[in-house]
Amino acid sequence: MEPTSNAAEAGGAFASFANTLVASTETVVNTTNGILWGYLLIYLLIGCGLFFTLRLGFIQFTNFREQFRLTVASRGQDSAGISPFQALAVSLASRIGTGNLAGVAVAISLGGPGAIFWMWVVALVGMATSFSEATLAQLYKTRGPDGQYRGGPAFYMARGLNMRWLGLIFSIFLVFAFGLVVNGVQSNSIAQAMNEAFDLPKTTTGILLAIATGVVIFGGIRSITRVAEVLVPFMAGAYIIVALYILATNFAEIPGVLLQIVRGAFGLEEAAGGAAGGMTAALLNGVKRGLFSNEAGMGSAPNIAAAATPVPNHPASQGFVQAFGVFIDTILVCTATAVMIIVSGAHKMVDAEGNALEGIAMTQQAAAAFLGPFGIYFIAFAVLLFAFTTIIACYGYAESGMAFLKQTSKARLNLLRLGVMLVVFWGAGQSVAVVFNAADMAIGIMALLNLFALALLSPIVVRVARDYQAQRKAGKTPNFSISEHAKIARGVDADIWK
Repeated sequence: MEPTSNAAEAGGAFASFANTLVASTETVVNTTNGILWGYLLIYLLIGCGLFFTLRLGFIQFTNFREQFRLTVASRGQDSAGISPFQALAVSLASRIGTGNLAGVAVAISLGGPGAIFWMWVVALVGMATSFSEATLAQLYKTRGPDGQYRGGPAFYMARGLNMRWLGLIFSIFLVFAFGLVVNGVQSNSIAQAMNEAFDLPKTTTGILLAIATGVVIFGGIRSITRVAEVLVPFMAGAYIIVALYILATNFAEIPGVLLQIVRGAFGLEEAAGGAAGGMTAALLNGVKRGLFSNEAGMGSAPNIAAAATPVPNHPASQGFVQAFGVFIDTILVCTATAVMIIVSGAHKMVDAEGNALEGIAMTQQAAAAFLGPFGIYFIAFAVLLFAFTTIIACYGYAESGMAFLKQTSKARLNLLRLGVMLVVFWGAGQSVAVVFNAADMAIGIMALLNLFALALLSPIVVRVARDYQAQRKAGKTPNFSISEHAKIARGVDADIWK
C-alpha cells in the first residue's frame, strides 16, 4: 500500500503545484493587462495619434480626398506583391470583427451613447498613426525567399532602428497572439451566434470553421487576399446598407441620437440605469473599444500593408490607403452599429430575467427592432463573415512574423496552419479566460514595442510624407527613389526602391 500512498501524495502535490502555477500565471497576466490597457496604452495610443496628427500637419484631413482616390483606384499588383486594395481588404478583415458588433454594444452599455463620440475621436487621430506605420512598413519591406514582399513593425525595428532583437520579440508575440489565440476568440463568437440563431451545436460549427479556414490559409497570402477582397466589401457594404435603411426610415430621430452622443460624451447624459459614470466612463470605454476596433498603432495592419505593390510607387500611398481603412472601420461600420442600438433603444432593454442586454445580444435585439426576427439571423450571419475574415487575416499577419523569424519552410508554415485550425475548432466550444487574456497581453506588448519604434522613426515618416505631397503639388505622379534620400537610406532595400 505504501507505493500507492506515495503515488497519491505525489499526484496531489503535482495537482497543487499545477493549480498554483495557473493561479500565479493568471495573476501576472491580469495585472499586466491592467497596467497596459488601464493606464499605459490608452494614453500612449491617443498621444501617438495626436503627435503624428500635428507632426504631419493634420494629414488625415487635408489629404482625405487623396485617401479615397487611392483606395478606389489601387487595383494594380505584380509577381512580388498584392494590390493595395487587397492589402486594405485584409487589414479591414482584421479590423472589422466582433468588436464592431459586440464591442460597440459593450462601449454603450458601460459608457453610454457618449462613448461613440470618443470612438470617433480615437479613429480620427488614429488615422495619422495608421498612415505612419503603413508607410514605414512599405519603406523597409524586403523580399522573402519566395520573392514575395514581406514587412511590418519587426522589419522596421530591425532595418530602420538596427534593433533586430526588438523585432524578434515583436514577431514571437505576433505569431502567438494573431496566429493562434485571437482566432479562438473569433471562432467562439461565431459558435455562440450560430447556436443562438440556428441552434447549431458549437462542435459542428467548430469543425466547419476549421475546415473552411484550412481551405483558405493553406493557399498562403495570395489565397487570403483573394477571399478577403470579395468578402470584405460584401459584408461591410451589406451591413452599412442596413444601417442606412434604418437611418432613412427613422430620419426624424437622428438629431436626437446625435444629441445623446454629444451630451453623453461630456457627462451631460448618463446611460440607461445609471450605468455610465459621466464623462470619464464615456471617455475610457469609447477610447478602449475604439482602439481595439481600428487597431491603429497596434502593429497588426502594417504586416499586410508591406505585402502590397503601391500605386503610385511611393511608400506613402499605402499609408493613405490604410488610414482610410481606419475611417471605414470606425466612422462607418461602428457608427452603423451604434445607430441601430441607440435608435432602437436596445441599450435600455432588459432580458427575461430583468438584466440589461449586453454584447451581441444587444446588437441582435437592435436589428430585430427594425427587421423583425430576420434581424437576429442577419446579425448572426454578419458575425460569421466578420469573424471568419478576421481569422484568415490574423493568420496572414502571423505569416509575416514567421518570415521575420526565418521560419518559412513549407513544413513549418503547414504546422502553424494546422495549429490555427486546431485553435479555431477548440475555441468554438469553450472559453479559457487566462489564455484569451494572455492574447490581450501579447497584443498590448506588441503595441508598446510598435509605438516605441514609431516615435523614434517619426522624422523618416515626415520626410516620406512631405516628398509625396511635394510631388503631388507639382502635378507629378509620386514616385519614390531611395537614391534621392541618402539620409534615410540605411536599412532600405535599394533594389525595391530604385
